[in-house]
Amino acid sequence: MHLLDILVVDDTRPNQTSMEPQRQDALTFVASSMGHAQLCTTFNPFQFNDTNFPREAIEALNDDFARGAIAVKIWKNVGMELKSASGQYVMPDDPRLEPIYRDIAAHHKTLIAHLAEPDTAWGSEDPKAPYAGYYRANPQWDMTKKPSAPPKKAILQARDHLLAMNPDLRVVGAHLGSMEDDLDEIDTHLRRYPNFAVDTAARVLSFIIQPRDKVQAFILKNQDRILYGTDLGFRSGSDQAAIQEFETQYALDWRYFATDDTFEYHGHKVKALNLPRSVLKKVYHDNAVHWIPGIDANPR
Repeated sequence: MHLLDILVVDDTRPNQTSMEPQRQDALTFVASSMGHAQLCTTFNPFQFNDTNFPREAIEALNDDFARGAIAVKIWKNVGMELKSASGQYVMPDDPRLEPIYRDIAAHHKTLIAHLAEPDTAWGSEDPKAPYAGYYRANPQWDMTKKPSAPPKKAILQARDHLLAMNPDLRVVGAHLGSMEDDLDEIDTHLRRYPNFAVDTAARVLSFIIQPRDKVQAFILKNQDRILYGTDLGFRSGSDQAAIQEFETQYALDWRYFATDDTFEYHGHKVKALNLPRSVLKKVYHDNAVHWIPGIDANPR
């Protein structure tokens, strides 16, 4: 197994408010993994209004590249939280971010882009709507509480502009590219932007609640552009319960993709997809190797 250890700067979580010490913790973990883990670094978006932001962000990224980082994460606080000095929401295609994208591409690294959120974040009256519980527990991402914030469509349009402006930059759209409710829309984007792929992290449920035949057809058609992901993580001091959660979720997802069982998936009865072995190998291995070069470094 090979893992991608992804950093984000999140001012709503005490352990992620800055790059340090999480950056050093991740480098230590990767170094101790005997080649089984690689680093996806990030930049601190909350330094956006600093005069030297682009240059200092690039210098920090390049230092991490020199230490072996293979990818960079841009997170949902761009578009959904971060504001410029004039009070405007900063969008993913802001000109001040463009030098960073060009540098990532020049180093042949991958941008992991979690931009926007499920539609539920912009309002749903259904308490059982997919992911509604997350926004009750994390109201800072409930966009109905931010009436001046950009609509989801605007954030994704800015993401699309980023893709168009940087055709040499490999971009993996985390969480099905935040288009999880519309497989046709994802398919359209994959056709339009050859530098774009998506991962399944924390969005397998979005497959579960859609028609099985449609999901099968979508995956088969786009079998070279879908990467398996979990969105799970371990932190220093994680107990056995956290390890069990990872193992349970991984096995549950594998059962859905790989078997023809009928079973319960987080409260939803589902008929599994029974994907061909050749497709499973792409989703679980080959696509990650292609879209995130370096993730398969041989164990020492």
